[in-house]
Amino acid sequence: MAALLLVGLAGCSAPDEAGASPEEKAAVVSPPAGLAPTVIAATGETPFDQERTLQAPAGWKVSVWARVPSARLLAWTPDDRLLVSRPEFGDVLALAGGQQQTLIEGLNQPHGLDFDGDTLYVAESDQVNAYAYRNGVVSDRKVVVDDLPDDKSPDLRGKYSHALKSVAIGDDGAIYVSVGSTGNISVEDRAASPERATILRAPKGGGEPSVYARGVRNGTGLAVDPDGHVWTAVNHRDNVADPNGDVEQSYVNDHPMEQLARLTEGRELGWPYCNPDPQLEPTISYSDRPFLRDMQTNPDGTKLDCDALPPTEQGMGAHSAPLGLSFVTLPSPGALVGIHGSWNRNPPRPPEVSFYAWKDGTLGPQQTVLTGFQLEDGSRWGRPVMAVQGPDGALYVSDDHAGAIYRVTTA
Repeated sequence: MAALLLVGLAGCSAPDEAGASPEEKAAVVSPPAGLAPTVIAATGETPFDQERTLQAPAGWKVSVWARVPSARLLAWTPDDRLLVSRPEFGDVLALAGGQQQTLIEGLNQPHGLDFDGDTLYVAESDQVNAYAYRNGVVSDRKVVVDDLPDDKSPDLRGKYSHALKSVAIGDDGAIYVSVGSTGNISVEDRAASPERATILRAPKGGGEPSVYARGVRNGTGLAVDPDGHVWTAVNHRDNVADPNGDVEQSYVNDHPMEQLARLTEGRELGWPYCNPDPQLEPTISYSDRPFLRDMQTNPDGTKLDCDALPPTEQGMGAHSAPLGLSFVTLPSPGALVGIHGSWNRNPPRPPEVSFYAWKDGTLGPQQTVLTGFQLEDGSRWGRPVMAVQGPDGALYVSDDHAGAIYRVTTA
């Protein structure tokens, strides 16, 4: 699989059409170079009431491994069961041997999942729980982080656009939790208690969390890299103004880029005062990008000095809507990101699974490894959420739109 990736995917994140402007290149929705068709057989149940064709590296095969309505984030148990969170249903399912069982139910929008040994962590919208896990059963529930803001918080009065939380456990056992913003440019989030648009860190075993990183509009993707650093994939803002202060679709289409950032304690990711600048000329690049002042919230730079912020290590096109993030060793060492696809873009940016190679303690440029969920008219039959590596070496991908878990293998 590593050889396939290195040979077949070099530079495949965006097609290079001769004569196309940077903006036109960014809008192309055809499959990237280096991928080949793979067909999912029809099963009679929508959206697989007909064959569906995806694009993947040559030799890769994709099958529907399970049908799971509203499947979101994933985690493997110590005994090789795949856990799937379902915020819409308030439960966590366990999948193994073609069977599904409800592991936990009655939760408040459960989303993020992670293990530390035999301890399972589940992020609800208002708290994080820890469970003892053994042989497909959980016990000894303990609330390790509580009083997280969600749409039931009295001060928010039901208004919370990004209530879903993600969780990752650091190498030292510390608990990292994403707390999204309440809206697109809700500046009041930065003065809230607990502060929103952040990644919070609670000590091992639980307790009062502190702000680990701020200015993170919606860091749904949250994972720990091989060196022990926490990374987040960020859904950035919509309807951003251009340098003249005008909101134009041609500018909104490609600004701001979505961030894939390595976090350190106290790091500032800018929102809503500074936006990561995508490089569109001479070629599209999302590596080590600096920040620009937001012309609607920080036109004179007095709210936050954008030039003083460290560049964002990596990223992807505006309105990609990255969700699940995981570090893997196959197809080669790197990170997988589920790209849910845009709403605030015309033409829409298509959903995909992206791969970022791991080298020298950081992540390389975006490479597409699975695409084809969006049709030529912009409609979608699927939207991947998260991809993880299974104990069998295959990749498993959740899709909340199609209600499916895909298994991705090589020939």
